[in-house]
Amino acid sequence: MSAARPGLGRVAVLMGGNSAEREISLLSGNGVLKALKSRGVDAHAFDPAERDLFELKRDGFERCFIALHGRGGEDGTVQGVLQVLGVPYTGSGVLGSALAMDKVRAKLVWTASGLPTPPSEYLSAEGDLRAAASRLGLPLVVKPVNEGSSIGITKVRAVDELDEAYALAVNYDRVVMAEKLVEGPEYTASIVGDAALPLIRIDAPQGNYDYQAKYFTDDTQYHCPCGLPAQKEEALKALSLKAFQLVGGSGWGRVDLMLDAKGDPWLLEANTAPGMTSHSLVPMAAKAVGISYEDLCVKILEGSHVG
Repeated sequence: MSAARPGLGRVAVLMGGNSAEREISLLSGNGVLKALKSRGVDAHAFDPAERDLFELKRDGFERCFIALHGRGGEDGTVQGVLQVLGVPYTGSGVLGSALAMDKVRAKLVWTASGLPTPPSEYLSAEGDLRAAASRLGLPLVVKPVNEGSSIGITKVRAVDELDEAYALAVNYDRVVMAEKLVEGPEYTASIVGDAALPLIRIDAPQGNYDYQAKYFTDDTQYHCPCGLPAQKEEALKALSLKAFQLVGGSGWGRVDLMLDAKGDPWLLEANTAPGMTSHSLVPMAAKAVGISYEDLCVKILEGSHVG
């Protein structure tokens, strides 16, 4: 290990937490922790599920790398606490984190700004799911509004599948959404600083890029270069960066999108604290432009801020 890296001070890598994505957060956080230590950063694990965040100040932490995923870590709550404490942190601020986490409201911002995103609606237990399906048209996707990692998501192709899809989603979030399904190739744009990295095209088994396919299978294929003509890729990168910035995203993150049968893009969601596991997409895109996992972690940490 090299000598301690000057200027970054004592760093807490926030990982774990209480969300449905705890398992993935621990994988991400431990990867980041190891990487930072290998670059001489005085980094330490910190699990908000086991320790009070106010201990950060007491224990002399000078900045935080947020490797928490999902609610309680990616939705602006931790960011707000860190702002009150005056401890710099990685990624988006309170507004950007909260808005990106709420998929429907993020899509409303994109729609109001003229960006392409599939139509969607909030669903409620009291609401008429079939009426929503009629308005949006089948097939569609039912998913929790405030979860990530494809948790609780169902593709619905028939009306009689709606109730079961809703029951699954509401297990993870009381707020559920239905979104018109786009069928076509899926891409992701990783963002570091003010730049979008090369796109990655995702080929999942049977086109189902679910929780298992994202983190625990080697059957999913990732293509970088993505195979698109250079001009088309640059246009999609610019679209993704604009979409990220419109919802208040900053520092680093990821935007997911799909192309339909005509080749037109549709924005799906923005992620302000993406995974940093061995299967994760941001490190993969960074590697394509010569940035190692370790250097990526340091670069993200160097962009930490308050507010």
